[in-house]
Amino acid sequence: MADTAALQENKRHGDRWFPFDIYPCTIPKDFPQVALHWQNSMELIFVKKGSGLVQVGLESVTARAGDIFVFAPGMLHGLGQLPGEVMEYENIIFEVELLGGSSDLCYRRYLLPLQSGRLSLPSRLTPGHSCYDAALGCLRQLEDVNRDRVLGYELQVKGLLLSLLSLLVAQSDTLPPSENADTRRLKTILQYVTTHYAETLSVAEAAGVCQCSPSHFMRWFKQMTGQGFTEYLNACRLNAAAEALRSTDDTVLAVAERTGFKNLSYFNRAFKARFGLTPREYRSR
Repeated sequence: MADTAALQENKRHGDRWFPFDIYPCTIPKDFPQVALHWQNSMELIFVKKGSGLVQVGLESVTARAGDIFVFAPGMLHGLGQLPGEVMEYENIIFEVELLGGSSDLCYRRYLLPLQSGRLSLPSRLTPGHSCYDAALGCLRQLEDVNRDRVLGYELQVKGLLLSLLSLLVAQSDTLPPSENADTRRLKTILQYVTTHYAETLSVAEAAGVCQCSPSHFMRWFKQMTGQGFTEYLNACRLNAAAEALRSTDDTVLAVAERTGFKNLSYFNRAFKARFGLTPREYRSR
């Protein structure tokens, strides 16, 4: 089986010495879906306008303006569109190591357990929650500090993140439940897709990774993720293609082939069905 520890998203946020960044995003304008995944970094989703779907672990919930979602390292999560709805949100991502070193008491008592999955945090804050107003204040200040970036802003960012984490830690002193076999198996196949999506990847091969029959695998995968396996695989390929169109000058044909599409006509049709634009239109926009 694939190594489940390698499942995390590998993109570095911010820079090596200050791994923190804030991304404004819109579903479906930027992309119709963020595929189910996890990473070793800490991620916050702050919904600014509209509504959409957010998957937290294996549960999918309706997200509304004002909601704050907290994805601790290792937590499975994803985002999607509600029919006819638009969701604008901020994606705040940082490495836990930014907040303290190994010789720090806070690191041993809070940050290390957070990184290893032994510290449970609330995954969603909504207006009316006991620490919502204070958490919202931290996020608003992070926005201002990150926008202005005056000398010493990194110290302000770090302080605000620590304040926010202290609010979250105060909400729970219990250990999270250990992962069950289904969750571990799901992480394994998601990592396999992340590594091999550009190759010819059949349902039978994916079922073999999970050591079950193709028919059982298809039912199980749909139950776990809410999507069929082929649908999920194509979404990963199309998201990768959209990223390549935004960030490289490669031809559309080269992007299609590099992301697992062997037929250019099919790629163009699938891309337009997902993003509402042809690949060339998407790039020019």
